Amino acid sequence: MQCEVHSSRGRADCIVETEQFVYIFEFKVDKPAQEALQQIEDKGYAAPFAADPRQVFKIGVSFDSEKRSLAEWLVNI
Repeated sequence: MQCEVHSSRGRADCIVETEQFVYIFEFKVDKPAQEALQQIEDKGYAAPFAADPRQVFKIGVSFDSEKRSLAEWLVNI
């Protein structure tokens, strides 16, 4: 697991790598999970794994600051 993974276009909040999968997380507070997922796409956080044989999951996560809990999450494969 790596946090705040820098690239030339920004930084991914969290990338988790296993033998078979790569999980790219972007977290937002009081914003839609779709916005987080869109940032992964717009900033090209998955580009370094384009030739990687592992399956890549892009995960946008939204937290609700008022409820102090997970509000929503979306996954794009």
